[in-house]
Amino acid sequence: MRRLARRLAREDDGSTLVLTIGFAALALALIFAVAAATSLLIERRRLFTVADGAALAAAEAFALEQVRFDGDAAAPELADRAVDLAAAAWSVAAGSGLAGLRVEGASADARSATVTVSSAWRPPVVTLFLPDGIRLDVTSTARAVFVD
Repeated sequence: MRRLARRLAREDDGSTLVLTIGFAALALALIFAVAAATSLLIERRRLFTVADGAALAAAEAFALEQVRFDGDAAAPELADRAVDLAAAAWSVAAGSGLAGLRVEGASADARSATVTVSSAWRPPVVTLFLPDGIRLDVTSTARAVFVD
């Protein structure tokens, strides 16, 4: 038995197969991680695009009756209800490809609108670390401009 153990310790037949399997598993894990990170980045940019459009639509959601004049300059006054409706309408129209898209909040001060939207992201390949995915939130602000 000892002679067999010594002979096996000196021989290295088959040891490259174990290394090859280990490196292949490491390469697959790296490929899955890069694919998930790329998918997350793309989904976040798509969500930013929807948030930017919703904020812009909300910032332009004022009626002519809401424009006030300070001397020579005209400035619109945004209403929270109009901002909410415009942000929700834009998000529904533009975010059809995003899973679980919802407007988390839309608010307005005197001249700008801030919109927060979120969507669910799931990794392209099911992993042990993120089986359910995560929720992405982004916020965008747009300023209302009235050119007379």
